[in-house]
Amino acid sequence: MVMKSYDYLIVGSGLFGSVFAHEAKKHGKRCLVLERRGHIGGNVYCENINGINVHRYGAHIFHTSNREVWEYINQFAEFNNFINSPIAVYGDEVYNLPFNMNTFNKMWGVRTPAEAKAKIAQQVGEAGIKEPKNLEEQAISLVGYDIYEKLIKGYTEKQWGRSCRDLPPFIIKRLPLRFTYDNNYFNDRWQGIPVGGYTPIIEKMLEGSEVLLNTDYFDFIKDNPNIAEKIVYTGMLDEFFGYSLGHLEWRSLRFETEVLDIDNFQGNAVVNYTSSDVPWTRIIEHKHFEFGNQPTTVITREYPMEWKPGAEPYYPINDEKNESLAKKYRELATKCENVIFGGRLAEYKYYDMDQVIAAALEAVKKEFYG
Repeated sequence: MVMKSYDYLIVGSGLFGSVFAHEAKKHGKRCLVLERRGHIGGNVYCENINGINVHRYGAHIFHTSNREVWEYINQFAEFNNFINSPIAVYGDEVYNLPFNMNTFNKMWGVRTPAEAKAKIAQQVGEAGIKEPKNLEEQAISLVGYDIYEKLIKGYTEKQWGRSCRDLPPFIIKRLPLRFTYDNNYFNDRWQGIPVGGYTPIIEKMLEGSEVLLNTDYFDFIKDNPNIAEKIVYTGMLDEFFGYSLGHLEWRSLRFETEVLDIDNFQGNAVVNYTSSDVPWTRIIEHKHFEFGNQPTTVITREYPMEWKPGAEPYYPINDEKNESLAKKYRELATKCENVIFGGRLAEYKYYDMDQVIAAALEAVKKEFYG
């Protein structure tokens, strides 16, 4: 392949890189996008199986209160009116999430907000925790024993791979308690799933840019050091600097996807499993995101994993040690004049999809409008 010169070499074809590529193209810039996976889209990639758009890397439900972002993403797709209303399974019991009056009614038989508030206040008072020393004490001081034991403890310990007593209290700054019969998980103004999944959105964003799949940036740049005027980097922050200051830590995930010869497995898109004796944290049934009526169904079990170098990074561990190290890497990044760092991996920051798009649009404004 005869390599050409580009204005931007964009590392990663997730939302940040794809939004930047789309906007740069509108400014007459030439972009080359590198993607180390065999498909575009990063973690929002959807794969069609039996007519069902399968979220390959976990449930991605678009929600935002940012009008600019909502109008921007709607250029590329029509969104349905899916409302995220997950349920939690604890043994033989089923509860609504987030914690709301349906949850409290099932747990204690209460019917009014006053009764629910009194029950929680009673348990919090009995616990008598004034200064929580760990996540367990923090959660109990906020919601009492019953909710903690059934809906928080096992799920959190699976998610983080350690006891709640060994986790810092700041992980749970607050727990949303809704004293209404409302199962909508998000409070955002706009919510939905793109009809046809996320992959067509990324395809439209990348129109006019050249894309190389199965291409590692670090191998590529050795052979093509002067390929572009600037780099837009959305990979791991510490990897860019050769892990020179040490490894930033993450939590990872393993996905186990199964095609079932039935039309409906669990009756809901997302079902959390909150007891510690079930190894997965949740099961996603993908067809429910788009109200599918296919004769078969596809489910994905999600297993949290300890991250090790080489594994897929998903959730940054924002404790003091990692934040201190990330700050040092970010300082190094500010000295890279011709590199734009953006996205979850490159900023070592947990982002919802709308926040990634907002960050990419902000980077575009800074780059093209000063």
